[in-house]
Amino acid sequence: MSRRATIRTAHDDAALIARALSPDNTDEMTTTVERDTAADAAGDERAGTIVTRIDRETTSGLQSTVDDYVVNLEVAIDVASQARTEQRDQPTDTGPVSDHDTNTTHNE
Repeated sequence: MSRRATIRTAHDDAALIARALSPDNTDEMTTTVERDTAADAAGDERAGTIVTRIDRETTSGLQSTVDDYVVNLEVAIDVASQARTEQRDQPTDTGPVSDHDTNTTHNE
């Protein structure tokens, strides 16, 4: 008999969080993102619900996998939250690297 768990969590940027979690998923796990239609109607296309289904043969295996997943989820949320607060609307000027070189003469 297989043991199953489904974990559903709503997020402002569900696809980002799901992508951050995917490298840690095992063969017994599937993660999908369900769109939030109310948020879509309000113009927030990133909001949604992450749905992760875990199938394991033993109760202890299921418990261990769920525990690991929840820890990974917390880390992914924290990292995404910190990255979001650090981002700016405009990229920072990188100086001369971003200047356009008007000299089109090249040594051949």
